[in-house]
Amino acid sequence: MVRVDSKRQIPASFERVARTDYGYNAKQVDQFLQQARVSLETPEAAARLIKSADVRSVSFDPVKGGYSAIAVDAALDRLEDAFARRERDDLIAERGEDAWLRQIGQLSGTLRGRLHRPDGERFRRPAKKKARSYNTKDVDTLCRDLIGYLEQDKPLSVDNVRRAVFRPAVGTDGYEETQVDAFLDRVVELMAAID
Repeated sequence: MVRVDSKRQIPASFERVARTDYGYNAKQVDQFLQQARVSLETPEAAARLIKSADVRSVSFDPVKGGYSAIAVDAALDRLEDAFARRERDDLIAERGEDAWLRQIGQLSGTLRGRLHRPDGERFRRPAKKKARSYNTKDVDTLCRDLIGYLEQDKPLSVDNVRRAVFRPAVGTDGYEETQVDAFLDRVVELMAAID
């Protein structure tokens, strides 16, 4: 988890990129991590409860000389995992382990439906001819790895999914980026809840 200076109650600084390079806006990062810390450690004191999905979707403005994106992203991954564990534990405490297993089963079933579609047919193609898209072979390879993880207990780290990079394609030569990204967010949600 992110180190916190207990005297000042703010997140400890991350490594910064060179003054001429772009990194994450330090003020935005520190502010979000402070809110997340309060939400995680003393949820009753939080102005707004932060959830694992909030950590997964947060973004920061790029600024010259900002925080290293690699360092911040790694801390956010650990933070997301901590929130996912807490959410799982809260659900089990409130409604029992069967409720958690049903929730995981429903999400897994939804994801498997798309994973078992044929290669080249798992996601929509962009409507615009020159829209950016993801290489279908790259995405389909990750989908086959996910089937192995979910159904054959093959090892796959949630970080492999978080950091997946696909070669670019153009228009209908690839899968629509937003649909693939939304699907992978749900996969990360499932993997974080299981692991």
